[in-house]
Amino acid sequence: MPRPRRRLASTCIGTVTAGLLATGAALAAPEEDRPKGSDIAMGAYLDYGPPGVARIPLLSRWLGGKEIRVGHTYLPGDQWAGIEGNVSFLADWAAWRRADDDRMFVLNVPMQARNEERVPDYQVAQLIRAGAEGQYDRHFRRLAEKLVALGVPDTVIVLGWEMNGTTYTHRCGPDPEGWKTYWKRAVNAMRSVPGQKFKFDFAPNRGTDAIGWTRCYPGDDVVDIIGMDSYDQAPGRTFDDQITQPYGLQQHVDFAKAHGKRISYPEWGLFRRGDNPEYVRRMLKWIEQHKPLYHTITDYCPHGVWQCKQNPDSAKVFRDALTPEKPGPVIPTPVIPTPVIPTPVVPTPVVPTPVVPTPQIPTPQVPTPQVPTPQVPTPQVPTPEIPSPAAPSPLVPSPLVPAPEVPTPQVPTPEIPTPQVPTPEVPTPVAPSPVASSPVAPSPVGPAPESPAPSPSPAAPSPLVPTPVPPKPQPQPQLPKPPANSKQWCVPLNFGEWLSKLVGKQSVCVQVDWKDSFGFWPF
Repeated sequence: MPRPRRRLASTCIGTVTAGLLATGAALAAPEEDRPKGSDIAMGAYLDYGPPGVARIPLLSRWLGGKEIRVGHTYLPGDQWAGIEGNVSFLADWAAWRRADDDRMFVLNVPMQARNEERVPDYQVAQLIRAGAEGQYDRHFRRLAEKLVALGVPDTVIVLGWEMNGTTYTHRCGPDPEGWKTYWKRAVNAMRSVPGQKFKFDFAPNRGTDAIGWTRCYPGDDVVDIIGMDSYDQAPGRTFDDQITQPYGLQQHVDFAKAHGKRISYPEWGLFRRGDNPEYVRRMLKWIEQHKPLYHTITDYCPHGVWQCKQNPDSAKVFRDALTPEKPGPVIPTPVIPTPVIPTPVVPTPVVPTPVVPTPQIPTPQVPTPQVPTPQVPTPQVPTPEIPSPAAPSPLVPSPLVPAPEVPTPQVPTPEIPTPQVPTPEVPTPVAPSPVASSPVAPSPVGPAPESPAPSPSPAAPSPLVPTPVPPKPQPQPQLPKPPANSKQWCVPLNFGEWLSKLVGKQSVCVQVDWKDSFGFWPF
């Protein structure tokens, strides 16, 4: 785009001061309209020589202490000597850059001498072909050596800026292919210098202009940054038109992203539409949104906002957007002690485990019934004196008498009268068990006296009665007496009262067959 020729220190200082005071009185913009962008490296073109360096701290003061991180200037393009860096002001910019590692030095470098002399297209085509053939490589090599010697080997080189327009002799329209070859030769010549760390910025003008700028792109291997110069002018009536137009702001962002490059805005500002705060506000928001590597506003009339007093509204927007927010007085937040509410300690109820006593079941002492063993006295049977001849003693079989049940309770034994047996007297044993017959002692030969009737045996009490009551003696029927000298011997049996009632009175009779040859009957 057309640019007025740079003026040196002859610029009226009073005009600059007046503009500074006028714009400094602007009020702050509302917070909701304030575009942000203070964390992106920014600067301004203030002048190409030492005045430009001197104005940087003044601009910073006007912006409320905003750090100006980018210093931007141009090499003169009237002669090759200026393009080679043989100018005194480069030392001032190099000193400013070296003072802080966080600073950035941006240098616009023309690609042709007589760069602003309106050289016709056919001559431009001839100059492009000469550059593509390497005729100007030495000039770019000398510039690189100069910058490395000044201690600024990392300078951002904006080489052949706005090449898609019609203003400069280094434009690419007359021969795009030859121009791209020429760009590559210039970059390779500067990179051949030892110690260099340059970054090359390809920066067309926004819009189509004389040629679509993508046709001039020399390639990713010789481009580090894709920039764009964008002023408030046609094409595009509004800022939205500037975004969406062919080769506009949006296409610039998309193209750089597709090639993996950072973007920049080396030149931007007001131009054809005068004081336009809306443009300034929208441009700053766009910059904040897309985060370029850097941006610099062209700050002189008619483009600027600080040194140009004819744009006060735009100056206000610019200043409000970039002035750092000053922290207000630190009001200590009152520390409201949180009441410590003691957590009630709810004791856990101790539920005693019930001790169930094991019941002590006493082992019943079952008394062992003491069954008295009846003491049966052995009868002392006197041996009778038997006269000679001695007769053999007859074998008297003992009758089998069943043993009655012995009851568990102790039953008093009734007194049983002992029958009076004549000679000899044999005592009858007292026993609850079977009733034994009294032994019969042999008598001398003679008539046997009558045997007295046996005494009735008392009935034994029933075992079912717990407490035996001695029964009253019942009269026993008299058994018939055996005839004298009978060979049958009967003994009554006593089974007890209960059993005797069932079976009746029983007796056991034994027939003793004595032979007549004995000549006597013992009873």
